[in-house]
Amino acid sequence: MEKDKKKYKILVVEDNPGDYLLVEDYLEDHILSPQLVNAKSFQETKEILTEKENQFDIILLDLTLPDMSGEGLINKIKSIVEGIPIIVLTGYSDVSFAVRSLSLGVADYLLKDSINSVALYKSVVYNIERFKFIKSIQDSEKKYSDLFQLSPLPMFVFDQETLEFLDINKAVLQQYGYSREEFLSMTIKEIRPEEEIPTLNDALELNKGKDSYYYEGMTRHTKKNGDVIYVDIRSNVIIRDGRRAGIALANDVTERVEHMETIEKQNEKLKEIAWLQSHVVRAPLSRMMALIKEIESDSLPKKDRKLYLSYVLESANELDQIVKDVVSKSQQIITLDSNK
Repeated sequence: MEKDKKKYKILVVEDNPGDYLLVEDYLEDHILSPQLVNAKSFQETKEILTEKENQFDIILLDLTLPDMSGEGLINKIKSIVEGIPIIVLTGYSDVSFAVRSLSLGVADYLLKDSINSVALYKSVVYNIERFKFIKSIQDSEKKYSDLFQLSPLPMFVFDQETLEFLDINKAVLQQYGYSREEFLSMTIKEIRPEEEIPTLNDALELNKGKDSYYYEGMTRHTKKNGDVIYVDIRSNVIIRDGRRAGIALANDVTERVEHMETIEKQNEKLKEIAWLQSHVVRAPLSRMMALIKEIESDSLPKKDRKLYLSYVLESANELDQIVKDVVSKSQQIITLDSNK
């Protein structure tokens, strides 16, 4: 039989030399070169575990040590190390205590009298791999949590069925003014103005039951103080704690929307000014054109040309004043709107 070539580093907490040698033999039956460290008391175990260079894959723990035993021993070892699986090896077949020890975070509970090399090897390998998998999930969840909570953009998670808020990040609290507790007692409908609810219902109905969808669009939300803001929504489906949920990014774009509306209003007013002033402009311009045509005519007596030229100049001054008035009114509109 080919032996496992992985470099397992195992702490065996066992004060009985005979039991330790038995564990060593069992492990060497299936592992090519197990790196075993033996601790014979809780104090020695504590000293070994607190040394930085000692990074163990798993701990095999006898529950009866000279200086500590039982549940208290488990709790003390758990308080020293995190993320290392602990397999209890004991000579006592107390079922109730076995169940209780597992609830304390022990990875496995094996009886010394019934253990063999295969059972011990399988338990060691299984629990090492299981804890690695659990740690990878925890690391992944922490990364998600960090990305979610530290995002400068407001993000929230809501239940697809009940529409209740399941999670919100700090940016959401700052944007809407509610506390975390208040948010978690609300639904996403409660941050929508009443007139926006039908649109929300339509979007939810359209995507009901879909395993995945991506939604983007602009809507309005209501803050705790009653202010209504425009938000740019980006939403998708995730599975959270076994429940279908929506995760949404809600970026406040109120200033951008209001700025665009201001520009559009200014443009409309400028168009109105241009339309109202166009006929005023045409009058002196038409006179100037007619006068210039007469001046260029050979039939106009020379004595009248000077008079006609004065009329042209008068019309030009009138046209110049009209242009100045249009510019002045336009600037007044822009200044008034920008001060609002």
